[in-house]
Amino acid sequence: MVRRAMSSKKSVLFICTGNTCRSPMAEGLFRRAVEARDDFEVHSAGIAGYPGDEPNPETAKLLGSRGISLDGFRSQPVSQELLEQATHVFAMTSGHLEALENLFPDYSDKFYLTCEFVDLPGRGVGADVPDPIGMGRKAYEETAKTLDQAIPTLVAFIDQTWQG
Repeated sequence: MVRRAMSSKKSVLFICTGNTCRSPMAEGLFRRAVEARDDFEVHSAGIAGYPGDEPNPETAKLLGSRGISLDGFRSQPVSQELLEQATHVFAMTSGHLEALENLFPDYSDKFYLTCEFVDLPGRGVGADVPDPIGMGRKAYEETAKTLDQAIPTLVAFIDQTWQG
């Protein structure tokens, strides 16, 4: 029984550039969305992530205002090991998705855009998650708003298509 539970885990990996703003924000917000469930694990990484960086202070502040902690979080670069463990990989932008497909073509069946399943007002389906770095609190709030709209669609997609 324990064995089956382990194999039925859905492992979500969020990807951005440096793994300090968008992907940690998505990781925190997604964890909150599925916190009552034990069938998900959530991680994040960066295409150009430097190992060991703390999350951007604005990201940590925004999540903290929602009661979500990133204590202990450290950035990491995307790797073959992370991709092997992941069941679903969500890229913040079409550029990140393209980089993943070029660097790790063997895992492309796991790759999706974070906003692939949501129609964002004025931006459409498959829009990029905006990069807030260096643009102040309002930009971080806009990024969080985009993720707030996308995450329920990601959970629904995973639940509807999961073949664990």
